[in-house]
Amino acid sequence: MITNKNIIIIITALLLLNTSFSTKAQNKKEQIDRILFIFDASKSMLSKWQSGKKIDIAKNLLSNMVDSLKDIENLEIGLRVYGHRSSFPPQDCDDTYLEVNFLKANNAVDMIKKKLRVIKARGTTPIARSLEEGAKDLEAAGDGRNIVILITDGKEECGMDPCAISRFYQEKGIILKPFVIGIGSDKSWKESFNCVGRFFDASKEEEFSNILNIVISHVIDNTTIQVNLLDKDKNPSETNVNISFYDEFTGDSKYNYVHTMNHYGHPDTMVIDPVLTYNVVAHTIPPVSIENITVIAGKHTTIPLETPQGKLEIKMNSKIDYQCIVRPKKDNTIINVQKTNEVEKYLIGKYDVEILSLPRIDTSIDIKQSSQTTLTIPTPGLANITLPSKGYGGVYIKNGKQLD
Repeated sequence: MITNKNIIIIITALLLLNTSFSTKAQNKKEQIDRILFIFDASKSMLSKWQSGKKIDIAKNLLSNMVDSLKDIENLEIGLRVYGHRSSFPPQDCDDTYLEVNFLKANNAVDMIKKKLRVIKARGTTPIARSLEEGAKDLEAAGDGRNIVILITDGKEECGMDPCAISRFYQEKGIILKPFVIGIGSDKSWKESFNCVGRFFDASKEEEFSNILNIVISHVIDNTTIQVNLLDKDKNPSETNVNISFYDEFTGDSKYNYVHTMNHYGHPDTMVIDPVLTYNVVAHTIPPVSIENITVIAGKHTTIPLETPQGKLEIKMNSKIDYQCIVRPKKDNTIINVQKTNEVEKYLIGKYDVEILSLPRIDTSIDIKQSSQTTLTIPTPGLANITLPSKGYGGVYIKNGKQLD
């Protein structure tokens, strides 16, 4: 017996443009965006950086940034700081604290600015532990779209693995891919931070402010994409194909929808989270994919996929629906099992078809752009073998002197 406890069904719905949401959707509670700033106050932040000390410049620029978030609806922000309570030496790898718990932006901003003013750089750099504790902070805060922004000038100093911690909490769905802003950092650091999240190198003071603005735009700006399914002439004429977006980092499925065209002949526009990097799959036969798609926050991105298609009909005058195995030409990979007297769409090209009749029939077909190829199979006959008693026997094809 099959029960719904053992089956997960993913339903992909049509995205319709220029339509109103249902009353139920209108009444649905809006998603909370939640930002956790993880701020480096280790001893190395006392070093000189252009117009002053790194710690002072970073505090001032971050204070200005959070000021701009004050009036944003459905946004909560918090502040975790490390390296600020225990002097180095000795090394205190537990020196990481949630200094401002999550509050609505208009309430949190003044508290964060006040806290930043009194923070002093003293200790070591427990990045991995701060990421781990920060993820727990966000998990405790409740459901929401959780963003981590790590501001640091140094590498992990406490023997833990920030990459493993980041991956673990991303795969659990607690945080999205973190942003890492390296202040006056060595360019060789970029490789070590790329596995933690999306790394931005603020080697100069003015770059730090620009990067903060870019990162925040990923949280608050509306970002859209469209997928153009191209025919053999590179025109976006193909449609009615299931499309899936996967988180490139974790492999999780994030969006599934059926690609359609509006009444102007334009592909669907979809709102998408710009924080993630995506692998996109068009579920044609065979599938077509493109990897490592990064969208620009607040902009519209067009993703082209070459999916030229035609149709295949396998006709047989029979009440029995035979299964037919379809493979690419001279390739043993099965890409589809199609029944007789049904029509399926395939990417253009040459295919081998095997009809599972007795005996089996092997043939080849050529699928062409926007046309239907019809493969007609002879009507099967019936053999009625009557024996005087029960026994064993076999049916063979005589091929010369050989029986097959």
